[in-house]
Amino acid sequence: MTRLEKDPLGEKAVPADALYGIQTLRAAENFPVSQLRPLPAFVDAVIWIKRSAALTHRETGRLEARLADAIVQAADEVLAGKHRDQFIVDVYQAGAGTSHNMNCNEVLANRANQILGAPLGGYAPVHPNDHVNMAQSTNDVIPTAMRLATLASLPAFLASLDVLAEALLEKGRAFDHVLKSGRTHLQDATPIRLGQEFRAYGRTVARHREKISDAAEWLREMNIGGTAVGTGINAEPEYPRLMVEHLAEVSGLDLEPGEDRIQLMQSMGDVATFSGAVRAYVLDLNKIANDIRLLASGPRTGLAEIILPAVQPGSSIMPGKVNPSIAEMVNQVCYQALGFDTTVALASEAGQLELNVMMPVITHNVVFGLTIVGNASRIFAEKCIRGLEADEAQCAYWLERSPALVTALAPKIGYAEAAKLSKEALATGLTVKELVVKKGLLQGAELEEVLDLRSMTELGVPGGKGIPAGG
Repeated sequence: MTRLEKDPLGEKAVPADALYGIQTLRAAENFPVSQLRPLPAFVDAVIWIKRSAALTHRETGRLEARLADAIVQAADEVLAGKHRDQFIVDVYQAGAGTSHNMNCNEVLANRANQILGAPLGGYAPVHPNDHVNMAQSTNDVIPTAMRLATLASLPAFLASLDVLAEALLEKGRAFDHVLKSGRTHLQDATPIRLGQEFRAYGRTVARHREKISDAAEWLREMNIGGTAVGTGINAEPEYPRLMVEHLAEVSGLDLEPGEDRIQLMQSMGDVATFSGAVRAYVLDLNKIANDIRLLASGPRTGLAEIILPAVQPGSSIMPGKVNPSIAEMVNQVCYQALGFDTTVALASEAGQLELNVMMPVITHNVVFGLTIVGNASRIFAEKCIRGLEADEAQCAYWLERSPALVTALAPKIGYAEAAKLSKEALATGLTVKELVVKKGLLQGAELEEVLDLRSMTELGVPGGKGIPAGG
């Protein structure tokens, strides 16, 4: 069953029970690209705008109360999870997001008319452009929705980073007594505590959390009211302020009217800055996941200094094999997220004059990036970091065989002699301590003090009674 609708391009048969209309259907037919639909946060953001506009226009007297109330009721139904299958425009669509904007306009107009007892597709008494889109343009709706969708997705993302940071810091506390070999250039280096490594990971995540939160502050200015080119044609003077008040109320977000709505329409710099902050976190998250895989490598032919919780069998051919599955998932998410940021960067540069038409792909990449990186961070904490254990014996085994322990001897015997000891340790298989004893270089309390492994993990000169290390 279909109904016949008209638009400036002609007539088209629309499914009889669809809440969307002819413009949405044209877009769906024009862009069968990915089979990806708009993310829920993006739908919510545009519906918040339409709801707020109806309330604003009722308040200013520009829109009849019964029409405004019907639009608000329709919007509330969508926000409650209803009619979600009616948002059908592909993520990759015409520039600026006109198709998604009209999809929302048509759904709300048709549902409002149903509420008022009118048939679908007639667009009376509520019209998608004249009433739902009153005093709006795609050009101010979508930049505003981009900011709203990002800010609305942020709390869950930051909470996931908090979970991961705390899990890493907890392991830092639990492993503070575990001495092990440090490594630089993937070669043996001076001792470090396993707890120090994990505490540093946790602090890295926590620092990025703060940087991302700071970058999000740039997104709180709303350019709604700019209409077509940022100048505000067809919007009443009270409109921007009232819109932001209603948007803040419905979203629960801290928002403010844009100081320069033309600037906010021309430039995607704010969202690019935010995406860049997320990218910086992703780079470190990927490094941490790789470190976890290295530290857990083995169990017999790798470092094997930590033991990861087994979450699934690791091989279809090698019985008993357990892989670092969660860390591998994190790696893949990070690579995807880095691609998202590249897309955002290129699309943000691609604006011309008063508008950047690449907003749909920018919004999708930023919001989807927050979703998958946040989920990956939380899963990493819950299914990997919290359950991993230290293999203290293996850490000690590698540490006592490390030729880098000669570093502690350098202030006593000089760099050149220490280097000779290192080479001899490698050639003979003896430990540094065994060589020092064999050669009689140090003995007794002085030997134990200089080669005190724990003291090598703190600031100072081993055996130097707390004298700070020189260059």
